[in-house]
Amino acid sequence: MTDIPESHPRYASLVARERVAQGVKKGYTSSQGLIAQGRGECFDYLLGERTTASAEAATTAAAALLLMAARPALSVNGNVAALVAEEMVALADALAIPLEVNLFHRSEERVKKIADLLREKGAKEVLGEKPDASVPGLDHARALATRGGIYDADVVLIPLEDGDRCEALVAMGKKVIAIDLNPLSRTARKATVSIVDNILRAVPHLTEQVRRLSDVQRADLERMVQEYDNEKVLRQATAEIRDHLERQFLP
Repeated sequence: MTDIPESHPRYASLVARERVAQGVKKGYTSSQGLIAQGRGECFDYLLGERTTASAEAATTAAAALLLMAARPALSVNGNVAALVAEEMVALADALAIPLEVNLFHRSEERVKKIADLLREKGAKEVLGEKPDASVPGLDHARALATRGGIYDADVVLIPLEDGDRCEALVAMGKKVIAIDLNPLSRTARKATVSIVDNILRAVPHLTEQVRRLSDVQRADLERMVQEYDNEKVLRQATAEIRDHLERQFLP
């Protein structure tokens, strides 16, 4: 990787950019993933490159939802693999569930490379190499899913995912948790819980919350989820962007 000095004011952003570029070179990430990374980086800049109050609220609700789930599932695509493979493995371990590889620009070679990467990082079980089901309402390879994983799940975490798939999973009756830096995206608006935060911050923080809430009574977890309002959180995220811009750039 390029030698990036930690003193650089955009160090974290540049490291993320380099990871995605390396992901393309190693075959985890599609070239289109570079565009998606740039778009997300823009929104992180607008947020002030920080975890906001709205993201904190969404992360707590997401952790409660995952802990209450009978069959939670975690989806991994190329950008997720390049950016937070080890962190996704840690989240899967905290929940004692498998990871599932799901790609928009799918090739069996890419799926295997990502699955092997996750196993190298310590994943105990990785699904997605032999999909045996299809998500209704979707054509293309992104519809492929695995029984015992995403297809049968009641709660699905879809980091950095497209809106069509989010909407299709919700239509199946699933609760969907999205990690998306754009509070205006269809993914964020269609998801049950939308964490508007950089995935580099969001996944470790979600894992921390899962561990913190793991001993909480189910009734308390249910209350956390019932009191959560995703539309309100997205409005708050949009306001946080506006407030940050006004503080930083307007007289």
